Amino acid sequence: MRRTAVYYDPLFLGHDTGIGHPERAERLEASMKMLEKTGLAERVEIIAPRDARVEEIELVHPPSHIEKVRKMAESGGGYLDMDTPVSPRSYEAALRSAGAGLDALERIMAGELDNAFLLARPPGHHATSSRGMGFCLFNNNAITARYALKRYGLERVLIVDWDGHHGNGIQDIFYAHRDVLYVSTHQYPHYPGSGYVTEVGTGEGEGYTVNFPFPAGTGEKAYLKAFEEVIIPVARQYKPRLILVSAGYDGHFSDPLCSMRLTSGSYRKMAESLLGLAEELCEGRIIVALEGGYNLMGLAASVASTVAALVGVELELHEELPSRDLLETERGLDVVEAAKSALSPYWDLA
Repeated sequence: MRRTAVYYDPLFLGHDTGIGHPERAERLEASMKMLEKTGLAERVEIIAPRDARVEEIELVHPPSHIEKVRKMAESGGGYLDMDTPVSPRSYEAALRSAGAGLDALERIMAGELDNAFLLARPPGHHATSSRGMGFCLFNNNAITARYALKRYGLERVLIVDWDGHHGNGIQDIFYAHRDVLYVSTHQYPHYPGSGYVTEVGTGEGEGYTVNFPFPAGTGEKAYLKAFEEVIIPVARQYKPRLILVSAGYDGHFSDPLCSMRLTSGSYRKMAESLLGLAEELCEGRIIVALEGGYNLMGLAASVASTVAALVGVELELHEELPSRDLLETERGLDVVEAAKSALSPYWDLA
């Protein structure tokens, strides 16, 4: 059994998004209850993270953006955009949410942990360097990646984003860089409108952005094909020293904001693929950070399945997937082939 930590702090509940907002505190509460119900809470170490320091946030975000979030929170709150509220405790929660990845990395590098799941909010993958958006204030995984490169000299970081929405912020931050390889599986066309197969990076980063813009209705078969035929082969050639996962669960079939057809078991399979890569390529170093996922039961089941994979224990969860649309499944498979074609100048995918 691996030494796995789940990072959680009641402060994350203090990021108040308002009545009816899909990214709400109950997401974490439901996930924690599921970990307790399944016995997983007894198999992991529950850790309250440290806060990220301002200079660590500045590895990704300019002082002007950080100050905007801080001042908005201190003045009672407001909106960074129509979907991204800031409440009085949001700045505190955002510092701690970003700090979770840094704390996990420090403990993994010190040999205290094998891996970690960050049950933290606000999420991060939509936040660009200069702008919070899409429920995200600071880009948590981007900060962790830059911290890994700077403090530990890990040289190459792989970020795999399986959220139902494209992580435009992570892509934007690393689009011209090769020290971070960014891979995204997402529904397309959908918010935020980016992430087509031809978006492969620019300059020295050309070939180091990988996108799978799956149509609505895509299910597990196409996702696993993407892992088996593209993500795993590319990762083996890239040889990352750390793997980060932007783990959104809005691809679950029950989710109200996306229309994909994954189950909690699908997420376990993807997590196990990445765990295998981590053990093969980077001494098992993998950190999984919560992003989206807005049906409470679907989210909780998917979080539990991922944590069970990280720990290395079996978990029985029954889910009944509605009938499949075969046309959408086949279109999803076509996207994998299109991605292979777009990436063939940069990676050996024969």
